[in-house]
Amino acid sequence: MTSRIVVLISGSGTNLQAIIDACESADYPGEVVGVVSNKNDAYGLIRAQEANIETVALSHKEFESRATYDQALIAKIDMFTPDVIVLAGFMRILTPDFVQHYQGKLLNIHPSLLPKYQGLNTHQRAIDSGDKEHGVSVHFVTEELDGGPVILQAKVPVFDGDSSDDLAARVHEQEHRVYPLVVKWLCQKRLSMKIEGENEYAILDKCTLPASGYANDE
Repeated sequence: MTSRIVVLISGSGTNLQAIIDACESADYPGEVVGVVSNKNDAYGLIRAQEANIETVALSHKEFESRATYDQALIAKIDMFTPDVIVLAGFMRILTPDFVQHYQGKLLNIHPSLLPKYQGLNTHQRAIDSGDKEHGVSVHFVTEELDGGPVILQAKVPVFDGDSSDDLAARVHEQEHRVYPLVVKWLCQKRLSMKIEGENEYAILDKCTLPASGYANDE
Protein backbone atom coordinates (compact mmCIF):
# COMPACT_ATOMS: atom_id res chain seq x y z
CA MET A 1 0.00 0.00 0.00
CA THR A 2 1.31 3.44 -0.91
CA SER A 3 2.00 5.69 2.07
CA ARG A 4 0.38 9.12 2.19
CA ILE A 5 2.88 11.97 2.60
CA VAL A 6 2.13 15.53 3.69
CA VAL A 7 4.91 18.10 3.28
CA LEU A 8 5.13 21.33 5.28
CA ILE A 9 6.97 24.27 3.71
CA SER A 10 7.62 27.99 4.14
CA GLY A 11 9.62 28.83 1.03
CA SER A 12 10.79 27.75 -2.39
CA GLY A 13 10.30 24.03 -1.81
CA THR A 14 13.39 22.52 -3.42
CA ASN A 15 13.33 19.54 -1.04
CA LEU A 16 9.62 19.22 -1.71
CA GLN A 17 10.43 19.04 -5.42
CA ALA A 18 13.03 16.33 -4.80
CA ILE A 19 10.42 14.26 -2.97
CA ILE A 20 7.76 14.88 -5.65
CA ASP A 21 10.27 13.76 -8.30
CA ALA A 22 11.13 10.63 -6.32
CA CYS A 23 7.45 9.74 -5.98
CA GLU A 24 7.16 9.64 -9.76
CA SER A 25 9.17 6.41 -9.79
CA ALA A 26 6.87 3.42 -10.17
CA ASP A 27 8.52 1.59 -7.26
CA TYR A 28 8.48 4.51 -4.80
CA PRO A 29 6.31 3.53 -1.81
CA GLY A 30 4.86 6.98 -1.09
CA GLU A 31 2.75 9.72 -2.63
CA VAL A 32 2.63 13.39 -1.68
CA VAL A 33 -1.08 13.98 -1.08
CA GLY A 34 -0.89 17.45 0.43
CA VAL A 35 1.42 20.43 0.85
CA VAL A 36 0.85 22.95 3.64
CA SER A 37 2.57 26.31 3.97
CA ASN A 38 2.50 28.97 6.67
CA LYS A 39 3.21 31.57 3.97
CA ASN A 40 0.65 32.32 1.27
CA ASP A 41 3.31 33.28 -1.29
CA ALA A 42 5.64 30.29 -0.84
CA TYR A 43 6.85 29.13 -4.24
CA GLY A 44 6.61 25.55 -3.06
CA LEU A 45 2.82 25.87 -3.30
CA ILE A 46 3.19 26.49 -7.03
CA ARG A 47 5.45 23.45 -7.35
CA ALA A 48 2.77 21.34 -5.69
CA GLN A 49 -0.05 22.75 -7.82
CA GLU A 50 1.94 22.06 -10.98
CA ALA A 51 2.18 18.43 -9.81
CA ASN A 52 -1.59 18.33 -9.17
CA ILE A 53 -1.09 18.07 -5.41
CA GLU A 54 -3.62 19.66 -3.10
CA THR A 55 -2.28 22.69 -1.21
CA VAL A 56 -3.21 24.58 1.95
CA ALA A 57 -1.93 28.03 2.93
CA LEU A 58 -2.39 28.65 6.65
CA SER A 59 -0.72 31.86 7.79
CA HIS A 60 0.51 31.88 11.37
CA LYS A 61 -0.07 35.65 11.42
CA GLU A 62 -3.80 35.05 11.67
CA PHE A 63 -3.51 33.27 15.03
CA GLU A 64 -3.02 34.73 18.48
CA SER A 65 -0.56 32.11 19.72
CA ARG A 66 1.71 29.31 18.60
CA ALA A 67 -0.56 26.80 20.33
CA THR A 68 -3.72 27.89 18.52
CA TYR A 69 -1.89 27.90 15.20
CA ASP A 70 -0.54 24.42 15.72
CA GLN A 71 -3.99 23.08 16.59
CA ALA A 72 -5.35 24.54 13.35
CA LEU A 73 -2.37 23.10 11.50
CA ILE A 74 -3.05 19.65 12.93
CA ALA A 75 -6.64 19.88 11.72
CA LYS A 76 -5.52 20.75 8.19
CA ILE A 77 -2.88 18.01 8.08
CA ASP A 78 -5.22 15.35 9.45
CA MET A 79 -7.68 16.05 6.63
CA PHE A 80 -5.15 14.24 4.41
CA THR A 81 -4.96 11.19 6.74
CA PRO A 82 -1.16 11.11 6.40
CA ASP A 83 1.22 8.27 7.17
CA VAL A 84 4.32 10.48 6.97
CA ILE A 85 4.75 14.20 7.67
CA VAL A 86 7.81 15.89 6.21
CA LEU A 87 9.17 19.28 7.26
CA ALA A 88 10.89 20.77 4.22
CA GLY A 89 12.01 24.27 5.10
CA PHE A 90 9.05 24.82 7.43
CA MET A 91 10.31 27.76 9.47
CA ARG A 92 8.25 27.30 12.60
CA ILE A 93 9.14 26.05 16.06
CA LEU A 94 6.52 23.40 16.80
CA THR A 95 4.67 23.00 20.08
CA PRO A 96 5.03 19.82 22.15
CA ASP A 97 1.38 18.95 21.44
CA PHE A 98 2.03 19.05 17.69
CA VAL A 99 5.18 16.93 17.96
CA GLN A 100 3.50 14.36 20.18
CA HIS A 101 0.50 14.11 17.85
CA TYR A 102 2.77 12.93 15.01
CA GLN A 103 5.43 11.19 17.05
CA GLY A 104 7.40 8.69 15.02
CA LYS A 105 6.17 9.85 11.63
CA LEU A 106 7.47 13.43 11.60
CA LEU A 107 10.76 14.05 9.76
CA ASN A 108 12.97 17.12 9.40
CA ILE A 109 16.14 17.96 7.52
CA HIS A 110 18.77 20.26 9.02
CA PRO A 111 21.76 21.80 7.20
CA SER A 112 24.53 20.68 9.55
CA LEU A 113 26.08 17.55 10.93
CA LEU A 114 24.00 17.41 14.09
CA PRO A 115 24.50 17.87 16.98
CA LYS A 116 26.71 20.64 15.58
CA TYR A 117 25.05 23.94 14.74
CA GLN A 118 21.46 23.53 15.81
CA GLY A 119 19.36 26.51 14.78
CA LEU A 120 20.09 29.02 12.02
CA ASN A 121 23.04 30.27 9.93
CA THR A 122 24.69 26.86 9.96
CA HIS A 123 26.87 27.35 6.88
CA GLN A 124 28.49 30.56 8.08
CA ARG A 125 28.97 29.10 11.54
CA ALA A 126 30.82 26.12 10.04
CA ILE A 127 33.06 28.46 8.03
CA ASP A 128 33.70 30.72 11.01
CA SER A 129 34.70 27.70 13.10
CA GLY A 130 37.25 26.60 10.53
CA ASP A 131 35.50 23.28 9.88
CA LYS A 132 36.87 21.17 7.05
CA GLU A 133 33.65 19.17 6.84
CA HIS A 134 30.01 20.18 6.89
CA GLY A 135 26.78 18.55 5.75
CA VAL A 136 23.16 17.74 6.34
CA SER A 137 21.19 15.58 8.78
CA VAL A 138 17.77 13.97 8.41
CA HIS A 139 16.21 13.30 11.79
CA PHE A 140 13.01 12.48 13.60
CA VAL A 141 11.34 15.52 15.15
CA THR A 142 11.09 15.62 18.93
CA GLU A 143 10.31 18.41 21.37
CA GLU A 144 13.97 19.46 21.42
CA LEU A 145 14.71 21.79 18.52
CA ASP A 146 16.93 19.98 15.97
CA GLY A 147 17.52 17.40 18.70
CA GLY A 148 15.65 14.30 17.53
CA PRO A 149 17.45 11.05 16.63
CA VAL A 150 19.54 11.36 13.49
CA ILE A 151 18.64 8.90 10.73
CA LEU A 152 21.08 9.77 7.95
CA GLN A 153 23.82 12.34 7.37
CA ALA A 154 25.62 13.39 4.22
CA LYS A 155 28.95 15.21 4.38
CA VAL A 156 30.48 17.83 2.13
CA PRO A 157 33.95 19.41 2.18
CA VAL A 158 34.52 23.01 3.24
CA PHE A 159 37.08 24.67 0.96
CA ASP A 160 39.27 27.65 1.67
CA GLY A 161 37.53 30.76 0.39
CA ASP A 162 34.05 29.27 0.53
CA SER A 163 31.22 31.71 1.09
CA SER A 164 28.10 30.61 2.96
CA ASP A 165 26.32 30.50 -0.42
CA ASP A 166 29.00 28.21 -1.87
CA LEU A 167 28.64 25.86 1.04
CA ALA A 168 24.85 26.03 1.00
CA ALA A 169 24.77 24.99 -2.66
CA ARG A 170 26.95 21.97 -1.89
CA VAL A 171 24.75 20.99 1.04
CA HIS A 172 21.50 21.46 -0.93
CA GLU A 173 22.70 18.97 -3.52
CA GLN A 174 23.07 16.37 -0.78
CA GLU A 175 19.73 17.29 0.80
CA HIS A 176 17.93 16.49 -2.43
CA ARG A 177 19.60 13.07 -2.49
CA VAL A 178 19.16 11.92 1.11
CA TYR A 179 15.74 13.29 2.04
CA PRO A 180 13.71 11.25 -0.49
CA LEU A 181 15.66 8.17 0.61
CA VAL A 182 14.77 8.58 4.29
CA VAL A 183 11.15 9.34 3.43
CA LYS A 184 11.17 6.12 1.41
CA TRP A 185 12.40 4.13 4.42
CA LEU A 186 9.62 5.53 6.59
CA CYS A 187 7.01 4.80 3.92
CA GLN A 188 8.30 1.22 3.74
CA LYS A 189 8.03 0.93 7.55
CA ARG A 190 11.70 -0.02 7.64
CA LEU A 191 12.27 3.04 9.82
CA SER A 192 10.81 3.85 13.24
CA MET A 193 11.56 5.78 16.41
CA LYS A 194 11.99 4.11 19.81
CA ILE A 195 11.71 5.87 23.16
CA GLU A 196 13.35 4.44 26.26
CA GLY A 197 13.00 6.69 29.29
CA GLU A 198 14.47 10.04 28.31
CA ASN A 199 16.34 8.60 25.34
CA GLU A 200 15.11 8.41 21.76
CA TYR A 201 16.55 6.25 19.01
CA ALA A 202 16.10 5.78 15.28
CA ILE A 203 15.57 2.15 14.25
CA LEU A 204 16.27 0.97 10.69
CA ASP A 205 15.61 -2.62 9.69
CA LYS A 206 15.26 -3.50 13.40
CA CYS A 207 18.74 -2.14 14.18
CA THR A 208 19.30 0.84 16.46
CA LEU A 209 21.21 3.54 14.59
CA PRO A 210 24.19 5.32 16.15
CA ALA A 211 24.08 9.00 17.08
CA SER A 212 25.26 10.00 13.61
CA GLY A 213 22.65 7.86 11.87
CA TYR A 214 22.98 5.24 9.16
CA ALA A 215 26.61 4.86 8.13
CA ASN A 216 26.36 3.80 4.49
CA ASP A 217 24.73 5.09 1.34
CA GLU A 218 22.01 3.06 -0.36
